[in-house]
Amino acid sequence: MQAHDDLTLLINAARQAGDVALKFTGPDAQKWEKPDGAGPVTEADLAVDEALTGILRGARPDYGWLSEETDDDDARLSQDTVFIVDPIDGTRNFIEGGRTWAHSIAVAHKGQITAGVVYLPMRDMLYAAVLGTGATLNGDTLYASSQADLSKAELLSAKPNMRDQFWIGPVPSFARAYRPSLAYRCALVGQGRFDGMITFRPTWEWDIAAGALIASEAGARVSDRTGKALRFNQADPRTHGILAAAPKVHSALVAQHIPDA
Repeated sequence: MQAHDDLTLLINAARQAGDVALKFTGPDAQKWEKPDGAGPVTEADLAVDEALTGILRGARPDYGWLSEETDDDDARLSQDTVFIVDPIDGTRNFIEGGRTWAHSIAVAHKGQITAGVVYLPMRDMLYAAVLGTGATLNGDTLYASSQADLSKAELLSAKPNMRDQFWIGPVPSFARAYRPSLAYRCALVGQGRFDGMITFRPTWEWDIAAGALIASEAGARVSDRTGKALRFNQADPRTHGILAAAPKVHSALVAQHIPDA
């Protein structure tokens, strides 16, 4: 199967990306702010992007390309299969010298993710999935949480998602935790370490493409904030937020938050 061959390529690329990133010391890496408040970028982000471009596009020249650190163009929209890449997800954590930044690399075919890898080099944690075959962490099969009660759930969420304006009635009383990388948050849901994750703001495809597949292949339910299926390689490469959670927790989240707040 092509998706399995793609996964092998993604795994090798992710490990090589880790080797590139680890040549830099986060706090000492040159850094600057992107225009329009888009956040920080470092020389490590660009070096990883260049390495991944060479590895992935060199192996699959017929695939399109969507990366946070590459200028986007319309060419990818005419291609059925596309790489979707975040060279370093969690750049602020990288700059701070943290350990929870990740490489997020995925393949989308006709809008659906078919293979994905989230790799944390500082922790040597490699999450991987192929559509229809399950998800793994360092080769071990992953199983999402079976939590059925939202009030007893522990969810990964940034603080702004807890504002009253997003919820029907009182904000649910679930426990909240946080990790700086969206890709890692999705993967942790797949791992069953947390019962779900929520992001209500528009979300870049490269942040969640690989992680969404890992979570869903592990048994979590994954959608945009309205409960609709995610689609990738869109002209505007942003999803309408993301909900990834144990199935019954996901249903409760869809029912209790205001989709268009």
